[in-house]
Amino acid sequence: MFIKLLHVFQDGEDGKDDEEKEALGKLEYSLDYNFTDNTLIVGILQAQDLPAMDVGGSSDPYVKVYMLPDKKKKFETKVQRKNLCPVFNETFTFKIPYSDLGGQFLVLQVFDFDRFGKHDVIGEIKIAMNSIDLAQPIQEWKDLVGGEKEEIEKLGDICISLRYVPTAGKFTINIMEAKNLKKMDVGGLSDPFVKVVLQHNGKRLKKKKTSVKQNTLNPYFNESFSFEIPFSQIQKVQVLITVYDYDKLGSNDAIGKCWMGYGASGIGIKHWSEMLANPRRPVAQWHSLCPEEEVDAALKAPIR
Repeated sequence: MFIKLLHVFQDGEDGKDDEEKEALGKLEYSLDYNFTDNTLIVGILQAQDLPAMDVGGSSDPYVKVYMLPDKKKKFETKVQRKNLCPVFNETFTFKIPYSDLGGQFLVLQVFDFDRFGKHDVIGEIKIAMNSIDLAQPIQEWKDLVGGEKEEIEKLGDICISLRYVPTAGKFTINIMEAKNLKKMDVGGLSDPFVKVVLQHNGKRLKKKKTSVKQNTLNPYFNESFSFEIPFSQIQKVQVLITVYDYDKLGSNDAIGKCWMGYGASGIGIKHWSEMLANPRRPVAQWHSLCPEEEVDAALKAPIR
């Protein structure tokens, strides 16, 4: 992990060496505002001279892109494995009226991906939208500065039961209940439902949804879904669980996500292994929900 060296010099010594030790690399990005569509198009082009965050002397960088103070919509690039000068060339679009841009900040945050733990912040760029001229497209390099680690937000937990019958090739998942879900509505509650997606070798096979539970942070579902999966395929299956807050008028917002099966770590692989070791028996387990973008980044990363 990259460690900052602070307060090393005595009073009166030049502090520039301190800053040089904190060099975090730089990021090239582009901004273009479409006044017809009221959209801000953000391009994440490339980074250079990123610090080595891994023991092997490299990093696995990716970039999160979001607006402040409203962090509702977050984007992220693909992970670039073992690369201190990654090329991303990805674009993301925010639908924001020009009149609303003035009080907002665009945050470009570079992370080091870690399959087995918390992703480390390498550095960030924060752009006050009222300080730039969007009459013309912008493309520029900026140095990364130390980003504050995002406070770990509690999103809640979900209890899931898994059962597999090898002889019949039948996989059953029961969405039992959830607790301590994040408040998503103005009234301090949520209207949660759960989406179950089944993948094999990264390819989506099936999806199912539970019913919506109104005005609760501790919903009880007890809803089961069964899938036919031959024994020859079960080892490469991934089960993605996303808890959403239902919105009658707009898009449903993801509260959090978890996954189990092929390539998972921690509780995700432990639960899956216990199911396979106990055929025909339901195996229940609580899973902590993680931010949707973190789980999606883990799913995109190559399985080593």
